[in-house]
Amino acid sequence: MKKIIYSMSLVLALGVTSCTKQQLDENYADPSKVTTTNVEKQFAGFLASHNDYVMYHYWNYFVVLQNTALHYTQAVGWQNAPAQYVPGAAAIGDRWNNFYGFVAQYKEFLNVYSKLSEADKKDKRIYLIAATIFFYDQSQKVVDLHGDIPWSEAGLLSTNGGNYQVSYPKYDDAATIYTKMLDDLKAFADELNTITVSTGVAASLQTQDYINNGNLTKWKKYCNSLRVKLLTRVSGVTSFQSRYTSEMAQITGSAATYPVVAANSENMKVNVYNLTTSINSSDFYSGLIGWGGNDVANKVMIDTMKNNADPRLRAMFQPGASAGTTYAGLDPMLDGTAQLALINGGTLSRYNFSSISKNKYLPGMLINAAEVSFLLAEYYLKAGNDAAAKTAYENGIGYSIDYYFSLRAISDNSESPALVPTDNTEKTAYINSNGIKWGNATTTAAKMKLIAIQKWTNYSVLQPLESWAEIRRTKLPVLNFQVDNTNAQTLPPVRWFYPSSENTYNTTNYQAVSAKDKLTTKIFWDVN
Repeated sequence: MKKIIYSMSLVLALGVTSCTKQQLDENYADPSKVTTTNVEKQFAGFLASHNDYVMYHYWNYFVVLQNTALHYTQAVGWQNAPAQYVPGAAAIGDRWNNFYGFVAQYKEFLNVYSKLSEADKKDKRIYLIAATIFFYDQSQKVVDLHGDIPWSEAGLLSTNGGNYQVSYPKYDDAATIYTKMLDDLKAFADELNTITVSTGVAASLQTQDYINNGNLTKWKKYCNSLRVKLLTRVSGVTSFQSRYTSEMAQITGSAATYPVVAANSENMKVNVYNLTTSINSSDFYSGLIGWGGNDVANKVMIDTMKNNADPRLRAMFQPGASAGTTYAGLDPMLDGTAQLALINGGTLSRYNFSSISKNKYLPGMLINAAEVSFLLAEYYLKAGNDAAAKTAYENGIGYSIDYYFSLRAISDNSESPALVPTDNTEKTAYINSNGIKWGNATTTAAKMKLIAIQKWTNYSVLQPLESWAEIRRTKLPVLNFQVDNTNAQTLPPVRWFYPSSENTYNTTNYQAVSAKDKLTTKIFWDVN
């Protein structure tokens, strides 16, 4: 962590599409000059502090993801090179530092909330619940990257009155963090069914909350969908299996009480309303393309989509400049020289400019209907309910197809050819194609492969960290990588290193976990 952890009190008033850059700038306070704050300001500032890793921005994709998760998941094609499976120090350090700035924001929010009167705490309880749901969603991603992390004691410099000596945080056990998050989310799921929000608080939340605009039903769905994701992630761990079975049964058996994201209109995401604010995806393309050509398609993904006439192919990708109407992906097993020739040759497909890579209105995705459906399909399959598993699987495919086609409708880019719409006939034909049809898979293992392929396709470049976590957990889909004999790390790692700054500034606490600080140390849920 950075030696100095600061907390900001930011005001964000992003109510609707009429917000201008001037209004946004005026509503962001300079942290060095802030003297007063409140729960509402801290909540908005807390959400805003993580925008660079929720929206699709250059730095995250170019520095953090370009040589890590995008390669480990084969969401893109790339030129093989020495030491390609060792995550870079810049990627690790930047992701870590940003997250702990975000942690400090959350802890300062808690600090401000703790100073309210008991009556005001009750009145503004919804702010605490919403902030914690979002915090847990982002915390899970960092646990899944590193394992044990500073968490419960992190970000408390302001709370501790600026005392550095007592503010160096211990590392929390990864499984313990998951347990805490699942405990709290379950409690929140029940509380959100009974909570009363005053008219005044509801109005202020609608203004400050640019994820769900103060909609309590959406926060319920975010909470329960996150539970589904976390429960599935730990489902293979012996100590979590009974919890997975019982809580998933509760969620799936009581849709009215524990609703989840079940339609694209319910997706948990940050929408872009006005490109003059910082909430946009205007520099996604430059981050994705990197030094040039890193937005080319992967051969396995393209071939899988072509072989089964996947409607998403034309929505997600476009043929190379010299490829006519032919879609082609880069083979990860070729040597780097052959790959470079193909990358420069213009025959490889690229992520569709207008739908995805140059779409400045691309929403920052948190949880969507397709991924929830695929996770539910896995649960039903394990529970022996094949009919429900089939329905969830097919629903997930439909949601994914519709979502990728919907991205063109909100885009301001028209460089790519007009997108031929899909329809139910095409979607049905795809679902019933030989390589996709549920009934053609006769074993649980075969059906898990079907779910994994669809989940992987849906995640693509839009949710690469979730994709990498699921690939490590399930070992599906099976992806082949060129062995790098120039380095001790011959294949993709199973976790990231801790940043070197931890050993420098948080030395005593780092030493307690230093033995685990290897690229080969599995995250606790990685048991297959």
